[in-house]
Amino acid sequence: MTAASLSVLPRPASRPLNPCFSSGPCAKRPGWNVSTLANALVGRSHRSAEGRARLKEVIDRSCAILGVPEGWRVGIVPASDTGAVEMALWSMLGERPVDVLAFESFSALWAQDIVTQLKLENTRVLKAEYGSLPDMTQVDWNHDVVLAWNGTTSGVRIPSADAIPAQHDGLVICDATSAAFAMDLPWDRLDVVTWSWQKALGGEAAHGMIALSPKAVQRLESFQAPRPLPKIFRMTNKNGLIEGIFRGDTINTPSMLCVEDALDSLKWAEGAGGLEGLKARSQANLAEVTMWVEKTDWVEFLAQKREERSSTAICLRIVAPWFLALEREEQTKTVKKMLTILAEEGIGFDLASYRDAPAGLRIWGGATVEAADVRALLPWLDWAFAQVVPQ
Repeated sequence: MTAASLSVLPRPASRPLNPCFSSGPCAKRPGWNVSTLANALVGRSHRSAEGRARLKEVIDRSCAILGVPEGWRVGIVPASDTGAVEMALWSMLGERPVDVLAFESFSALWAQDIVTQLKLENTRVLKAEYGSLPDMTQVDWNHDVVLAWNGTTSGVRIPSADAIPAQHDGLVICDATSAAFAMDLPWDRLDVVTWSWQKALGGEAAHGMIALSPKAVQRLESFQAPRPLPKIFRMTNKNGLIEGIFRGDTINTPSMLCVEDALDSLKWAEGAGGLEGLKARSQANLAEVTMWVEKTDWVEFLAQKREERSSTAICLRIVAPWFLALEREEQTKTVKKMLTILAEEGIGFDLASYRDAPAGLRIWGGATVEAADVRALLPWLDWAFAQVVPQ
C-alpha cells in the first residue's frame, strides 16, 4: 500500500470477529465464554484435596504440552511472569558472575534489578537497541546468564537453540512468557524457565509459573542467597527444596477462577494439536502480517532480521517520511489518534507499541488469535493510517 493510494482508500468491508490484539492479557481462546468457569472451585480452599488436584492438573498439563523434561520441577507462583523471574534472580544469583541480555523493556528491567537492587558487582549487561539482539558470541557461559527468549516489547526472538551451548557451567535463566506455548524452547540448554497464563494461553493475570532443571534445584539447595528473601520468593527451607510448591501447594492463595480458566485453555491447546498446533497457529498470524508488510510502504518490522522476528509479539515501526520527521511526542500522539479511530470502530484494541519502544504498532499473534482476524485487521490499519496522514 503506497502513500498515494492511501488518500483514496475506502473503508474495508470485513471486520475481525475478535478485535482483541493486546499483548497481555491476550485474546481468550476461540469460542471462550464465561460459562467455561461454571465449575470453578470458588468458595473452597486451594489447600483442599480438590483444590490441590486442580493446581496439580495445571502443572501436569503444562508440562505435557511444553515437553518439560523428566526430573524438572514446575510450580505455580505469585505475581505473573514478573514474580517468577524475580523469584529466580533473588534466590539464585550471586554465586557466579552474571551476564544479562537487555534488548527490550523487560530484559532491561531484569538488568536494572540485578545491578541496582541486587547490586551484583560482577555483572555484564549486553545491550541491543529495539529490533536487534545483543551479540551472543560475547556471552560467557561460565557465568549465570539471564535472557528473554522472545522480546515482548521489541518483537525480536532468539532464533535457535544453537545460540546457547549444550554444555555451560552457569545457570541459564530464561524469561519465556511470550514464547511458551508458541515456540520451541531448548529445555536441554536452559535451567530456569518462567512464563504466565496471560500470554499465549490467553489466560488471566497475576499467576506465574517457574520450571527448574535438576541443576537449578542443586543451586537452590547448595547456595545461600546473601540477602533476605520475602516469603513469596522462598523455594527452600532447612530441609532443602520445598517440594510441595511443585505439586500444587502454592506459596500464597491463588484465584481458583483463574485456575479453572487456565485448565480450560490447556484443554483447548491439547485439542488444537498441542505445541505443534499452537506454533502453527502463531506462525500463520505472522505470515499474514508479513505478506501485508511486504506490500505496504509506510510500515516495516521493528525486527530487521527475518529469522529473529517474533510470531507472538509482532512489532512494527512506521517509516513514512512525514512521520519520521516528527518529534517523539508527536509520533506518539499520531499513533494514539490512529488507534483511537480503530478502537471507536470496534476493529482493534490495544495495538500500540509498548511505552518504552519506538512509536508504532504491536499485534499479538499468539495461538489464541485467529489468522482470519489478523487478515481482516490489516486493511483497517491502512485505512486508519490514511486518516492521520497530513493533508
